[in-house]
Amino acid sequence: MKPTIVSIVGTSRPGNFTRHALAVVEEEIRRGGAEVSHVDAAELTLAFPGFPETADGRRLRDAVASSAGVVLATPEYHGTFCAMTKLIIENLGFPSALSGKPIALLGVAAGRIGAIKSLEHLRGVCGHVGGLVVPNVVSVAGVRNAFHDDGRVRDPGTETALRGLAAALLDYLKTYVCPRHTLEAMARGETVEPWATSV
Repeated sequence: MKPTIVSIVGTSRPGNFTRHALAVVEEEIRRGGAEVSHVDAAELTLAFPGFPETADGRRLRDAVASSAGVVLATPEYHGTFCAMTKLIIENLGFPSALSGKPIALLGVAAGRIGAIKSLEHLRGVCGHVGGLVVPNVVSVAGVRNAFHDDGRVRDPGTETALRGLAAALLDYLKTYVCPRHTLEAMARGETVEPWATSV
């Protein structure tokens, strides 16, 4: 059984570049032996805090809760991550389904400094709800020029960084998460799942 990584496009903006960047990360995750469960904010109907939970909200929370890890991608708007990304986090419950989950963060921005500010803020929020943010966050600057129209990456350095984000998450799973699951399964006298030692 392969581990499943939930990969979230945190913006509902049509034709966004966040999706292009995340696709490279997803491809590398699959190459590394894990499954990807893709979530696109544009396809979700989510409730604001204090309102009844939606079916999409329940499915999102359950998918994250049952995953081995998460990749959360956001554009930078007005110096922080976008509102849709925050709404996604709000719909993950309290305590959050992100609690205890390894999270790889990806930010994209049109400007020269990239999504540094949004990633700083997002790291703080994910840490606050108990998520385990993988140290190798990736910011893509000048994102409008970083991809061809068909989604292929123009810049080799950008592609290396995006694939490196996937590798960092998978390495975290191999080093910390898989051994824990293996020991827990052995303590219960269960057969160890293949992914726990081979991913």
